[in-house]
Amino acid sequence: MAEFATLTVQKRSSTGKGANRRLRAQGIIPAVFYTPQGDSFPIQVAEAPLVKIFEAMGRTTVFNIEVEDGDQKDIRPALIWDIEYYPTKNRFQHVDFFGVDIQKEIKLRVPLVFSGSAKGLKQGGVLENFMEFVDLIGKPLDIPSKLVVDTTPLTLGETLRVGDLVLPEGVSPGTETTKTILHIKDKAGADAEGDGEPHKK
Repeated sequence: MAEFATLTVQKRSSTGKGANRRLRAQGIIPAVFYTPQGDSFPIQVAEAPLVKIFEAMGRTTVFNIEVEDGDQKDIRPALIWDIEYYPTKNRFQHVDFFGVDIQKEIKLRVPLVFSGSAKGLKQGGVLENFMEFVDLIGKPLDIPSKLVVDTTPLTLGETLRVGDLVLPEGVSPGTETTKTILHIKDKAGADAEGDGEPHKK
């Protein structure tokens, strides 16, 4: 098995609101582990190491979950799939983990990180951003944790679409390739060709 970071969790025998409340009072987060086959079982994980691995791995990087069940331990590659936060504070309330088969393709939502300064801005244009994430399909270890997009070559009136992205070998778009990511609009021109409200830069 590949060398991954490891998060130790324990199988959880008690479920329900009361049991979960008692766990949280001890700094332990109730969670569920979903297997690649679609099965699931309840687990619990200490909050501090969970926060640490989330800060390092996010939702797109594979790590190992070591499941302790009495005297037995089972190691499974996984991703953080879903997080429920407290309504009034930025702390985990519940987490879903997804076990992955590193030899099988999955679809992941990956953040887009924009770098550079588009040429079109110097030509008097406005950069409009229609997407902050893109869905990618590939084996879990081939999908990048983020996709860096260099905006420098974009000129006035130019549009960058999903199909224009440079992806790692073995990775393909899971989003329609015609969807607009960025558009350089003339300040005096018509609106950009987007699929929704743009995020102006």
